[in-house]
Amino acid sequence: MRCKIWLKVPMDLALEARQLAPSGSFDRAVQCQLSAHEGDEHFGLLAELDEYGTALWLRRHGPHVALAVLRDCPVTGSGPDGEGCCLFAGHPEQHTWEDAQEEVSCTS
Repeated sequence: MRCKIWLKVPMDLALEARQLAPSGSFDRAVQCQLSAHEGDEHFGLLAELDEYGTALWLRRHGPHVALAVLRDCPVTGSGPDGEGCCLFAGHPEQHTWEDAQEEVSCTS
């Protein structure tokens, strides 16, 4: 199951994110994309970037919130479809395709 924490984009970071996001738009609140986990580090996807294989993430670690441009996770599932992970390279927890209890979309 996905983490249930939602992250709000602070106004100062929203202005910066608007400049980085190719479309100039993104959701002002995003759900942590990691699987359910303990701890106070959370990552919400804001936008795929023009540079192939990178995305803009909102990272919260305790009270600190920052934008992060991270490369996509290169790991694919072993099944016949070779489904790709929707997270970033080096992410903690499991890959998005490993969670059989919930259908996970890379865009939500």
